[in-house]
Amino acid sequence: MFVDSHCHLNFEELAGRLPQVLEAMREHNVTHALCACVDLQTLPAVLRLAEQHDNLYASVGVHPETDESQQPCVDELVELARHPKVVAIGETGLDYYRLGERTVQDMEWQRERFRTHIRAAHICGKPLIVHTRAAAEDTLRIMEEERAGDTGGVMHCFTEPWPVAQRALAQNFYVSLSGIVTFRNAADIQNVARLVPLDKLLIETDSPYLAPVPHRGRPNEPAWVSDVGRFIAQLRGITDAELGAATTQNFFRLFNLPLPS
Repeated sequence: MFVDSHCHLNFEELAGRLPQVLEAMREHNVTHALCACVDLQTLPAVLRLAEQHDNLYASVGVHPETDESQQPCVDELVELARHPKVVAIGETGLDYYRLGERTVQDMEWQRERFRTHIRAAHICGKPLIVHTRAAAEDTLRIMEEERAGDTGGVMHCFTEPWPVAQRALAQNFYVSLSGIVTFRNAADIQNVARLVPLDKLLIETDSPYLAPVPHRGRPNEPAWVSDVGRFIAQLRGITDAELGAATTQNFFRLFNLPLPS
């Protein structure tokens, strides 16, 4: 079986056909999924999904690209994380990809928001879901400074080369790979897929984005995490069942959940 460790079922591309999305998960042997929160305005919708379905979980956080005026405080995040279906803080992190006329120096609000999330994770004892794009050095530096490894977490939708993965692994973080790993030009990510210790590997869709081969060009969905898993299994020279069992166990271990029978 497989687990989608990061998706956005509340986004309109999926929310409008949720029964079909959940049925496709069952058909593809994808048993559970984590619906990651990107802002506090849509958190109620994320929580409703988790409340209504035993096999769905939620996180609480504000995505680094969300408007800089929306700044949650530590206490607010900690209180929201008390919900019984919230298993993580995030997604949080840094994203310098679309700076426009701004500079890296102008992104201090992102860096401070990231620190806020890490501090909340320390208090509530839940792992972090970290997003980093075009900002790996600052992301890892802040994680080190704020002792993010004390709570641990996952580098979601990982797209960096192996040395960055090594530094994250050294901080007690898992590495999660999305459908990007199946893309023809993803040599660095495929190398990471081969090298990450199996007990530190997760798989995800980040749906409705980043549909894997052979579904490219269509809205992604959790069922297709099975394609990600099968592709990585081939890269590593192991069976689909071995890859699925390992990444499923890693998911439940990281998020401190009982492993289903």
